[in-house]
Amino acid sequence: MKPLHQRLHLYTEGDDTYIFVPVDDGIDTQSLTIHRSSGEIVLNRPNTPLPTYARRSPRTIYGIVGLISLSLSEYVILVTGRELRGRLMGHDIYRATDFDILPLNPNVSVHSPHHPVEGHLLALVRSHLRGGHFLFGYSWDVTRRLQAQWETQELAAHKSLWEMADDRFFWNRFLQSRLIDATVGNAKQDLGKYILPIVYGTFDLRAAFVHGRHMQLCLISRRSRFRAGTRYFRRGIDREGNVANFNETEQLLLVEGPTTPGAQRTSDDLFATKLSFVQVRGSVPLYWAEVNTLRYKPDLQIMDLQDTADVMKKHLEELVSIYGEQALVSLVNQKGHEQPVKDAYERYIAEINLPNVRYEYFDFHNECRKMRWDRISVLIDILKDDLERQGYFQLDAGQAIPTKIQKGTVRTNCMDNLDRTNVVQAALAKWTLNKQLRDLGIIPPGAGVDDYEALSKDFREMWADHADAIANAYGGSGALKSDFTRTNKRTRKGLLEDGLKSVMRYLKNNYFDGARQDAFDLVTGAWIPRKSPAASLFLITDVRPLITRSVPVVASFSLFMICAGLTLPRSSDYSLFYYFMLWFTLLTISLVFILIHGIDYVSWPRLIPLIDVIYYSGPGFRSAHHGKGLNGNKDKMAIAKRARWLAGPRRSKVGVEELELGDIKKRVD
Repeated sequence: MKPLHQRLHLYTEGDDTYIFVPVDDGIDTQSLTIHRSSGEIVLNRPNTPLPTYARRSPRTIYGIVGLISLSLSEYVILVTGRELRGRLMGHDIYRATDFDILPLNPNVSVHSPHHPVEGHLLALVRSHLRGGHFLFGYSWDVTRRLQAQWETQELAAHKSLWEMADDRFFWNRFLQSRLIDATVGNAKQDLGKYILPIVYGTFDLRAAFVHGRHMQLCLISRRSRFRAGTRYFRRGIDREGNVANFNETEQLLLVEGPTTPGAQRTSDDLFATKLSFVQVRGSVPLYWAEVNTLRYKPDLQIMDLQDTADVMKKHLEELVSIYGEQALVSLVNQKGHEQPVKDAYERYIAEINLPNVRYEYFDFHNECRKMRWDRISVLIDILKDDLERQGYFQLDAGQAIPTKIQKGTVRTNCMDNLDRTNVVQAALAKWTLNKQLRDLGIIPPGAGVDDYEALSKDFREMWADHADAIANAYGGSGALKSDFTRTNKRTRKGLLEDGLKSVMRYLKNNYFDGARQDAFDLVTGAWIPRKSPAASLFLITDVRPLITRSVPVVASFSLFMICAGLTLPRSSDYSLFYYFMLWFTLLTISLVFILIHGIDYVSWPRLIPLIDVIYYSGPGFRSAHHGKGLNGNKDKMAIAKRARWLAGPRRSKVGVEELELGDIKKRVD
């Protein structure tokens, strides 16, 4: 595989060009020029001299994330800080820690753009870069599992990293499209050494010693860029078969060959055996959503559309083509709020009846009630035949072909694919690690990871950190039930921590995730800005009715007056009775109004509004119609007015879209 440039110096020639020059990269170095006026990208000939008046930036560039076009200018996004996360089989893996954004338009300032729309879009990009967990390597394909890399090793030998990257996990694929197009469309220049694939995920690598054998245990998760977003604003499946919160998790075990006592390791990659075990998770592959209404439990919406079975089939067939047979483990509750999702999932699975796909339901909360977390062993026993048959990938040094191939994966989901899913995936990973160590003869039959305290502690911490990272990215807080993953015990302290995390999720999901979802849609290319900020004024204006905007002000002022009244002098016990009655009445009326019209106070995404979900009235299931006013979903005129402020003008990759709202059709451009 062709390695990438690891360090670049940036030179600017007035307002004309950005020039990127590789550092310490041989005598035939080819610099890269981006012309600011035209946006043209040119790979210079080897050893092209710098312009006379070029000025070097003091910051070192560790990679080009890509280019993004906003309403006033295109911008180059650069990695200016990195953290070494580990050295995997002789390859350094980094996390991007700092970024810089450079405008192509010389009249635009990144720090103080002269139009508020541009400032808002830039703030979305910055928040996404700051809030994400981005990983990359210059000589190792972080986007692909070990087995996939072995299967294509001959093809990859003469390819650039971006050409072999897994398109699902190539997070900045949209941002790199300008550099890729300049390469693909021009046979005279190959920008492959400048195109850096980045993964949104986790990476943890730890050394271990068991019975004198040196090993490394590595855990990598990769988040799909398709249908990416936040917990309540990206659920279920889309028409291309992509599901929300899809993650591939790979556990690597690298085992060094037997050595003589006191021998020193002379290479970064002396591992005699490399083993890989892959699992996947993803949202229930139905058209469904949970509609925020400011209540703790959102309204559950399941949409039975004509193509539901087709897109579910497409999704599962893709998994089979990539990973092999699928064991679908559903942890959704069979009672209460979640039951309709479970029932619909099972109904469609039975309808499509795919070969190489087996569905298994596990009633997690019932089986593990009263903190009986050891009951997860029941699920392991059920899946034992699947795990044995699917196996894991094993590559031994000196062997032309792998000793073992993983022939399938377990696809786990709960409602959010976070907390219950994390616990089950960690249990499956531990079962497989135990089997791998026994198969290699490192531990005796009957022994397990938990018998070796140092290895067990590292394993638990890795999976708990992995769970927290995925939960933060999707749900807005660390994972629940992580105390069990970290300690093998469920504790009352863990229950209290879960309560705090649940409150944090509620606040973020209702009041902050709209902007976070917009950032996902902007950076992944799901929404593309127009070249006129005036067309996107809906992003920075509140077009809700005046009464809707004023009620929170009335509630806040009433609360202030009540607090102020507590400090006023009293001539008798009844002197302030009418004063408090007035402000308590106003506060109560305001809070009741906000609760009844809850959806008007949720921080909804603005780039791709969800009115087709919020006001869906076709076949399916709806648990309730909270937050839509006193008439709920019956007042078509009220729906039309509310939809008008929810759905500002937008431009997306799919262009013009017709949104069915019962008898109402709203054309959104």
